[in-house]
Amino acid sequence: METTRTIADVRRVIGTPRAAGRSVGFVPTMGALHAGHAALIDRARAETGCVVVSIFVNPTQFGPGEDYDSYPRCEREDLAVCEAHGADVVFAPSVEEMYPRRSLTTVHVDRLSETLCGADRPGHFDGVCTVVAKLLNIVAPDRAYFGAKDYQQATILRRMVSDLNVPVELVVCPTVREPDGLAVSSRNRYLSAEQRRQAPALHAALQQAAAMIRRDAPPAETVIEAVRAALADGAPDGTIDYVRVVDPETLEDVQRTDRPVVIALAVRLGSARLIDNLRVDPPAGAS
Repeated sequence: METTRTIADVRRVIGTPRAAGRSVGFVPTMGALHAGHAALIDRARAETGCVVVSIFVNPTQFGPGEDYDSYPRCEREDLAVCEAHGADVVFAPSVEEMYPRRSLTTVHVDRLSETLCGADRPGHFDGVCTVVAKLLNIVAPDRAYFGAKDYQQATILRRMVSDLNVPVELVVCPTVREPDGLAVSSRNRYLSAEQRRQAPALHAALQQAAAMIRRDAPPAETVIEAVRAALADGAPDGTIDYVRVVDPETLEDVQRTDRPVVIALAVRLGSARLIDNLRVDPPAGAS
């Protein structure tokens, strides 16, 4: 495995397997790698001939008062994970390498970026889209791998790639969970013991709501009320940012649940902001 720090070096290193006809798989990360990232690297290893992982804590996707300065940075451990799971190349640039001067260009995906997490984090997805666009231009992969836990992010990036005709296939992999259902996240380490005990209530509430929809497809407001009640009972220390039932493609709120929907939520437990979601298909025979 080779670790590169500059755009010129990562392009040079990737050029060798590409010239040999090997496909390139890319896993962009902000480090603090966990089982979810490892699953993405494994998938890329199984499907492509050269696996590139980026480790870069992107400052432009953090808003004022967010955790950019305290975001976990543990490169030695991250490199060990990458090597153990078969990455060929790690690209770990500095902020100065990625943003050598004040950028005058920002990538913005309208509408999809302004709902759900985007409503509370203005500019966040502009930062995500801009850095991912830069990384895709730098690495030029055949496939790029993302996790379904960040459903809104994956939806936005899929639209960005389509609208800009970027020649890459986006592969969205299933959410990886702890045995008690909590979606793995770098921010889980912010949880106290009591908050960690309550955190699985997020997935449990989503499962309860999914069962309601599959059983008799109640109105979305009924589903939302049930999720909020389950969170109040299971995670009483949590503060709900949102609970929404949305269209899987447009991310717009829906009223009917007799068609595919995504139940999405964000809850603050202490200093950790946890997100999760479930896609739910309609019950058999619904129309």
